[in-house]
Amino acid sequence: MNRKFRLSTALDIDDVLMECTAYAVKLANEKYKFDPPISINEIKQWGKQGTRSDAIFEFFKDPDFYRTQPVMAGAKEFVKKLSNMTEVFVSTAIPPEFMGIRAKRILEEFPEIPADHIYMGARKDKIGVDILFDDGMHNVLRSTAQYPILLRSPWNQAATGVLAVNTYDEFLKMVEVIADSYSVRQEADLFSEPSIVVLVGPSGSGKSKIASRVLAKTDKFEKLISYTTNDPTAVEQNDWYNYVSIDTFLAMKDSGEMFQSTMYAGHGYGSCKGDIEAILNKGKHVMTTMDICGAMSLKTNFKNVVTIYIHRDKKKLIDSILRKNSSNEDKVNRIIAIESEDQTAKICDYIIDFDTYEEAEEKLCEILKI
Repeated sequence: MNRKFRLSTALDIDDVLMECTAYAVKLANEKYKFDPPISINEIKQWGKQGTRSDAIFEFFKDPDFYRTQPVMAGAKEFVKKLSNMTEVFVSTAIPPEFMGIRAKRILEEFPEIPADHIYMGARKDKIGVDILFDDGMHNVLRSTAQYPILLRSPWNQAATGVLAVNTYDEFLKMVEVIADSYSVRQEADLFSEPSIVVLVGPSGSGKSKIASRVLAKTDKFEKLISYTTNDPTAVEQNDWYNYVSIDTFLAMKDSGEMFQSTMYAGHGYGSCKGDIEAILNKGKHVMTTMDICGAMSLKTNFKNVVTIYIHRDKKKLIDSILRKNSSNEDKVNRIIAIESEDQTAKICDYIIDFDTYEEAEEKLCEILKI
C-alpha cells in the first residue's frame, strides 16, 4: 500500500485470536455432562445470565485455561496478512495474575506481534490506534479508535449501527477499504463489466426510495432482493426484502447460502450469492441497499463493487424514522444508530447529500453515468 504512513490496529485476544467462550463451553460440558450439551448460542450476552451457561465462568479463574486456549482457526495466517497491511498491537483484558501466561502465549503463537505492542487491561478506550477489532460491544462503543470494528458473535448479535464483520477475510477487506480512503481514489469504471452498486446509509435516509427511482429509469440495473426476519405484519412493507422466519434465516445462513448476514435493530438481514450471480449472468448490473457490514461483504465476495453513502439531515432522518409503521423499540434502536452509521461515510466510494429526492436521483444518475 503506497501511503506516507501505516495504519495501526489493536486486536483483542479472547474470541478473536484465541478460543475463549467456545473453549469454556467445551470444558463445562465435559465436566458436568449437560444434557443436552450447552451450545455457544446460549450465550446471549457477556456476563452471567442466571442460566446453566454460567458454569463457564469458573474456568476463567484457572491458569491452565489460559495456558491451553486453542488458537482460532485461521488466526495465525490472519495476523501475518494484517501485519503486512498495518502495525499490529494487542489489547487484551485479563486478570493481573494471568498476564504473564497471556504474554507468553501471544509471543509464541503470533511472532509477528512485537513484545512492546502488547497492552493488557480492560481500558481499551485508552489505546490510541486507528482500528480496533473486538468481540465485546462495550469495548467497541467506548473505543477512541477511528474505526472500532465488531467481530460478530452470539453475545453481540443485537448490536446495531456499528462496523461489524463475520470473518477475518471481511475484516481484511474493511482494512483495505479504510486504507484506500486515506489515499487518492481511482474512480471505478462502473461499466467495464457487470457491476454491483450498493447504497449505504442509516434508517430514514431514503436509500431504498432513491434506488427505486433510478431503477425505474434504466434497464441496465436489476434490484437485488435480500432477506429479513423483520415481521411484515408489524412493519412498513418493503419490496426490497423477502420476509422469512428466524428458523429459515438461520438455516440459510448456516448452510452457506447467504454470503452475508447482519443484525439491525434486533432483526436479521442477509443476501444470497446465487441471487447476485443470477443477475450478473444476465449481463446486468446489480443495485442494492445495505448497511456498511453488508457492503464490505460484497467487496469481499465480488469484484467492482461501488459503495455510495446516502447522507441526510439528522432532523429529517429522525422524522422519517418516527413515521415508520414499527414498534417504539425499533424506532429507538434506529435513532440511536444514526451517529455510528454516519462514520461509515468515510469509507464509502461516494457520498450523496440531498434536499429533495429529485436531487438525490440526479446525483446518483450522474455517478452511474445514466
